[in-house]
Order: sequence, then C-alpha cells, then structure tokens
Amino acid sequence: MTQMQTNMRILNPSRKKNRPGSVFALQMPDGLFSFGRLVNTDANAGFGPGAQLIYLFKDRSESKNVPPRSQLRYERLLLPPLMTNRLPWSRGYFETIAEMPFEDGEILKQHCFYSRTFNKYFDEHADELPQPSEPVGMYGLGSYRTIDDAVSKALGIPLVPENT
Repeated sequence: MTQMQTNMRILNPSRKKNRPGSVFALQMPDGLFSFGRLVNTDANAGFGPGAQLIYLFKDRSESKNVPPRSQLRYERLLLPPLMTNRLPWSRGYFETIAEMPFEDGEILKQHCFYSRTFNKYFDEHADELPQPSEPVGMYGLGSYRTIDDAVSKALGIPLVPENT
C-alpha cells in the first residue's frame, strides 16, 4: 500500500493508545517541529464516539524536546481544535513525546465546531450549541491529509498536490 504524500514527515509510527494530555510532535519540510496535545480520545465527530480531539500549537522548535507548558495552552493554538482518527500516530506523522495530565486552564471551557451540512454548531460530544464559541473548528473527522493541508496553510508552506 502506498501512502499519500504529505508535507508532514514520518517520525515514529506507533499503535500505542494515547491518553488525554499526551504531547505529540510533527515535523514539516522546513525541518522544524510543531507540537500538539491530545485533549479527548472519545470525541464525537458526527459518526459516534472514538475520535481524537487535538490541539495544534503555534510555537515551533528545531528539536523534538517537550516545549514548556506555557506553549501548550489553548491561547497558543495555531488552528482551532480538530478531531481526527488514530492514523496520524499509526502512520508516524504524529509522535507522542510526553504524557502530561492537564492542569487547570489548559483546555478550552467550550469546544465549538461548525457543520456545513447542518449549518449548526456542535461540541465534541455532538451536542448542538445555541451559538458559536471561539475558536470555531470544522465539525467532522479530519484525516492526516486534511491536517497536513491545514498546518501547511497556517505556516505558509505550499500544499502537496492532491494527485500525489
């Protein structure tokens, strides 16, 4: 099976079950590492529970060392929260580098996702919200390829053509 080409580099594939609070790294073609955090392993992206709710942060580094906690707070998000499956880890695009239980103030009080299909807002449990709450992510399950495109756009890195 051939993997789709991405800007994210393959680091260390793992099938290990992650826990909320897990810090992970990803590496883009400029060689710098970006970091994320697993918030919830049982989110509902519209297809039932089991989605991985993640945060991806602005701060980047030349090393894969765990960044300071101050750089792993929701105020430092590169993108709105995302929901995905386990493929970014099992294919090696995300590498868990630390297990850090969350502390007070590190998670948004309300997660909000917009559904184009229903023209409504939902939380990570598929409960409808009466109004949006910033930051607003897209409701649904993002693949490693859609995450790659979103991170690339946010960092100003050219997208990988779709036919590769």
